[in-house]
Amino acid sequence: MFGRVGGHTIRCAARSPVVRRKFWERTFTTHVPNPTCTAAQSSASPLGSITAELDRIAPCFEVPASRISILDSPASFYSTLKNKIRKARKRIYLSTLYIGKTEYELIETIHQALRDNPELRVSILTDALRGTRETPNPSCASLLATLVAEHGPERVDIRMFHTPNLTGLRKKWIPKRINEGWGLQHMKLYGIDDEIMLSGANLSQDYFTNRVDRYHVFQSKELADYYAGIHNAICNLSFKVLPDPHNAAGYLLDWPTANGAPSPLDDPEDFIAYSSTVLKPLIQPPNNKSALEPKKSPSQTFVYPVAQFTSLLNPDTSTEFPAVTTILRMLSTSPAFSGARWLFTAGYFNIHPVLSSLLIASTSTSHTSSTTRGTVLTASPWANGFYGSPGISGMLPAAYTHLSARFLDRVAAAQRTNSIQLKEWRRGTVGEPDGWTYHAKGSGLHFPKKNIPV
Repeated sequence: MFGRVGGHTIRCAARSPVVRRKFWERTFTTHVPNPTCTAAQSSASPLGSITAELDRIAPCFEVPASRISILDSPASFYSTLKNKIRKARKRIYLSTLYIGKTEYELIETIHQALRDNPELRVSILTDALRGTRETPNPSCASLLATLVAEHGPERVDIRMFHTPNLTGLRKKWIPKRINEGWGLQHMKLYGIDDEIMLSGANLSQDYFTNRVDRYHVFQSKELADYYAGIHNAICNLSFKVLPDPHNAAGYLLDWPTANGAPSPLDDPEDFIAYSSTVLKPLIQPPNNKSALEPKKSPSQTFVYPVAQFTSLLNPDTSTEFPAVTTILRMLSTSPAFSGARWLFTAGYFNIHPVLSSLLIASTSTSHTSSTTRGTVLTASPWANGFYGSPGISGMLPAAYTHLSARFLDRVAAAQRTNSIQLKEWRRGTVGEPDGWTYHAKGSGLHFPKKNIPV
């Protein structure tokens, strides 16, 4: 059976019922989140229930809807990013997994912005494993080092985060294309002056042309300052990239003594202990909540930044998983959510068992429901970024399809086949002309009898 999403062909998967057995000190300002966001709308309403719970988990920012833009394509993402960089006056901070080793146009755009404005400061954070994979050949690290070479370390700070989970013999012997499984810097934060663009897209050719993702632009100094604080904190837990013309790689990685923590390669235990003290207060809701708080209404827009820093926190006080599970649990336990519809999407469908159980529990059994309440949207094998890859990574699309089938088996065993559907997004075939990949991740709710998405 086939359907269409956004004008693109998708495959709708369904299976017969089967019974189964048995992831500071710096030049940018850190912002204390607005304490007046604490929920006050009636908890009997769906929105009030959600905000009341999220206020206990994460900081809250009120951003007028008129100051939030949603971009609709990779090309729009790239052009918007370059235009904002050209107009930057105070700061640019970019956190990403990697920047493509041949993204000369993007790097030249940053070069020119620095030349045009002597007051501009640039900070870029990537992952050390992914950013140095091609060394000693041209790499993300060697490309970024050119910014420091021309403009100096006082104006340009390039950092690469290295997981504390990959050290010693493990780091020595595990192949480069596999070692990223032990931990990555995976944030995508694109901050320019008083704006922040949140996305799942990295900064390379595919993400600028034919890889579908999500892109939200927030015109909010408070939110931009908050994410600058997160960016800066991870930078100060990362290696500094410096140009080195005497090195065949073109760069060197230095661990500054100003970081405060020991290198994760030298003392991972003390590194994690230090990072825990730095990050925990940044991602938790503020303690100084005002006694006089304005009520929240459906006409307002609230942003709750959540984080997953599992490899850097002991104990793990990450907020993403608690936030997602809290909302999904409401779908099955709160009468206010009866009849709500949800969408859950991931380019790579490897769903946590707890999330899978909560999604299934949120809907009615097939014999009592004739309306689809939940939709899972994932990449078709032919829209998977690993399709056609050499070696073991080329087997991943089939593995993700297998995981999708296992989820549908659970749906069938729970008698939810009429309530939950799984769709696969496809536009052409990866590696062929006009072939696209699907990389979006997220979830959304529509309340019953209300046109209020969350």
